[in-house]
Amino acid sequence: MIQNLNEELFSFIKKSPTGFHAVHELANYLTEAGFERLAEGNTWNLAEGGKYFVTRNQSAIIAFKVSRKDYSGFHIAASHSDSPTLKIKESSEMNIENQYVKLNVEKYGGMLCAPWFDRPLSVAGRIIVKDGNRLTTKLINVDRDLLMIPNLAIHMNREVNDGYKYNIQKDMLPLYRMSNSGKAFKEMIAEEAGVSVDQIKGMDLFLYNRMEGTVWGCDGEFISAPRLDDLQCAFTSTMALLNSESDRCIPVVAVFDNEEVGSGTKQGAGSTFLYDILRRINRSLGRTEEEYLTSLASSFMVSADNGHAVHPNYADKTDPTNRTYLNGGLVIKHSANQKYTTDAVSAAVMRCLCERAGVPYQEFLNRSDILGGSTLGNISNAQVSLNTVDVGLPQLAMHSPYETAGSKDMAYLEKAFEEFFKSSIRAEGDGTLVLE
Repeated sequence: MIQNLNEELFSFIKKSPTGFHAVHELANYLTEAGFERLAEGNTWNLAEGGKYFVTRNQSAIIAFKVSRKDYSGFHIAASHSDSPTLKIKESSEMNIENQYVKLNVEKYGGMLCAPWFDRPLSVAGRIIVKDGNRLTTKLINVDRDLLMIPNLAIHMNREVNDGYKYNIQKDMLPLYRMSNSGKAFKEMIAEEAGVSVDQIKGMDLFLYNRMEGTVWGCDGEFISAPRLDDLQCAFTSTMALLNSESDRCIPVVAVFDNEEVGSGTKQGAGSTFLYDILRRINRSLGRTEEEYLTSLASSFMVSADNGHAVHPNYADKTDPTNRTYLNGGLVIKHSANQKYTTDAVSAAVMRCLCERAGVPYQEFLNRSDILGGSTLGNISNAQVSLNTVDVGLPQLAMHSPYETAGSKDMAYLEKAFEEFFKSSIRAEGDGTLVLE
């Protein structure tokens, strides 16, 4: 089972070089499982036993099952579709001494720069095509080794191994072609899309690492792949939704975009996307506003975004008493300053769910003198306020274009999500919950 799950993850990641492609692939999984696609611009007529999903901006998706009209609450697994990368700028070609053509790019998210050098890269994303008075979206994936960012030789930068501060505008521009050969970049993209250059009216294109996922280690203990953060959680929560049944709550998978740049977009966790969808579910099933608000008291969110494992070469960077390891189970993330939204109540619920599912869990806190990251749980709570826990899978090299995790942990997380989706978490009062 574990091997099959990891191989399926690698296949999903290979088909998902950008958030647009990830959402497209998740929609394919859902459609094949009998989920009906909804549109925000249409009237919804939901029914008991129905399975539905809706996308926004082609880069965020919310899927849910309607178990019954008198549901107890919403059980939400949230994650994100984006990863740190480099985005192609408008008017991107730069001619160097009439010899080379490189592409102008800008940084998206908090990336590790060094691993992007000297490896095959390509371009993927979406373009907007004009056909008469209609604008349509086409997904683009130039599925071949197209670009590379060559390092400067050690002979010309003797101090590079003593520490180097990368300048995105100077150091990180990928080589595309020789000046006297090949097609202009936009012409090449148009050819890939099967349209004319004049038809392209907009582009959101990003670099991606071409290396495929692999299982490695003496006993196959490790997996490595691009974009594990956070496609691993997005994939796992969707698989759990497909493999679980609930007769009390509305199970929901929400995959947002733009978490790596603050979530403040119409498709991010800080938007009204989740708020809009939950209210529409409530209204379409004939429930009142009061019933919606009471159901939120018995609702729960698991914000799933990968966390840091103890690094074998930098063990001192981890908190001395809360230490997480690959293959040690899912990670419950805590932060006194609420960078993570976990509190005593939500942590207790998550621990109980893990124990019921028979899966191990670990506790993560940053060292008190090291500033950590944040994720989407507390951001989404500004729109839909409910009990929320931040969890993830332990990994190494977070925000590298090639990240590492444990080969067993994803199966643990899927079992925990399945237990979460089939459970009921009923509020008896402020701070008192009953798990059924």
